[in-house]
Parts: sequence; structure tokens; C-alpha cells
Amino acid sequence: MKIDLTGKKAIVCGSTQGIGRASAVVLAELGANITLIARNEVELQKTAAALPSKGQKHDYIVADFSQPEDLRRKVDAYISSNGPVHILVNNTGGPAGGPIVNAKSDEFLSAFTNHLLCNQHLAQATFEGMKSAGYGRIINIISTSVKQPLKGLGVSNTIRAAVGNWAKTWANEVGAFNITVNNVLPGATGTGRLKSIIENKSSKTGISVSEVESEMIEEIPMKRFATPEEIANAVAFLASPAASYITGINLPVDGGRTGNYNNHFVQ
Repeated sequence: MKIDLTGKKAIVCGSTQGIGRASAVVLAELGANITLIARNEVELQKTAAALPSKGQKHDYIVADFSQPEDLRRKVDAYISSNGPVHILVNNTGGPAGGPIVNAKSDEFLSAFTNHLLCNQHLAQATFEGMKSAGYGRIINIISTSVKQPLKGLGVSNTIRAAVGNWAKTWANEVGAFNITVNNVLPGATGTGRLKSIIENKSSKTGISVSEVESEMIEEIPMKRFATPEEIANAVAFLASPAASYITGINLPVDGGRTGNYNNHFVQ
């Protein structure tokens, strides 16, 4: 099976680092034209320039996910000028860690805005173009907490579950137009977010960073963290014609960890 995304246009969010950047690179390698979205224009320029190209056009939109209405206006204007988008990868940095009993209302509101509202705006903005093209892939990078809540991530667990149900609802409504909607659930992945989570736990518990890492790795059957590229490969498959009859699913990419651990926080 050869995956070929030549002629497809993909929007990839949170795409200047980590899983988002890796997803943009893999999709570009497969022939897609990539539009990056993030808030740091300097990093967007660097990332766009570094993307693989065989004659494709790669560009970017500068947007802050804490401003969903502004994001929607910019994406609407972009699509109006550049034509339909076939692949949407929703990916935003997760909320800060902490127990739910200590979570403040504005933490939930901020996470809801950054994740669910922005996902909704982007899905709505790209829907008509996908429908007209007869091809659409909406892929949401969420967390294994959709399957099983993770310790120390009260706000994240709540919002990720909401996004999971939002995605399933979209899948049910748009499947007849050859548009699929799926969630990729990364386990512990070697990104800046994982590094900050490990350091935060280390500082709160007095356990060394290496010990925290060892504890987490011990609970993963494959005995290592994922690379961002391994998550991106799952994204690429779901974005491809090969995944045409897969929709409404939660796909853990976690080295077998889900259901085998004591819920150390990861994503």
C-alpha cells in the first residue's frame, strides 16, 4: 500500500513543534500542500521553509487559539482566497496539570476555548470545501485520557473527553459526504509538554527527573516513550485514502500503555 496525498491541502494546527510539526512534515513528505497554524510567526516561517517539497506550496496562518473568533475569520479568508482544505489536523497544547479539586473556572473556560471551540470553528470553516471535493479528513490529537482519566490532569481529562464526544458527533453527521473524523490518542511522547510534566512532578514530589521518567517508562509495555514521528504516522494514515472507511474512532498510539498502568499523567 502506497499512501499518496498529492493534490491534497492540509491545515495542521500547533505545527511549529512536537506532534504538530511532525505531522506537517510527514503529510508534506506524502505530497500534501501544508498550511501551518500557530501564533509565533518567526517559528512558522522556519517550519514552513523546512517542510519537504516536490513542487508543493506550503504556507501558514498566524493565529492565537485563545481568540477563536479571530482564528475563524483568518481561516475563512484563507479558504476564500486559496480554495478548499481536504485534511484538518486539530492539535493544541494541553492545559496545565493539577488535581481537579483545585481547578479554577477560568482554567476550564480557557481549555474549552483553545480546544473545543477552535476545533469547531476550524471544522465548520473547512466542511463545505471537503463536502464539495468529496474528500475530507478531520483528525484530532487528543490524549489517552479519553479512554482512562490520568492522575494530576483534572482540567485536561475533562476537556479531552468533551472533544472526543464532539468528534464522534461530527463523524456521525458528515460520514455520508465521504468525510471522516477520528481522534489520535498519544501516550507519553518525547515533546516539550512531556518534559515540563516530568519536571513539574519532580519538583512537587522531590523525586529526580530520571526517576520520574523511569517510573513512567516501566508502565509502558514497549519500555520507551513515543517519538512525535510515530504519532504523526498514525495521523498520516488516517488522512489518507487508505483510511476511507474508518471514522468515529479513538486510536491510542501509546506503546500498549492504555489499561496497563497506574495513571501517571502523560499528555
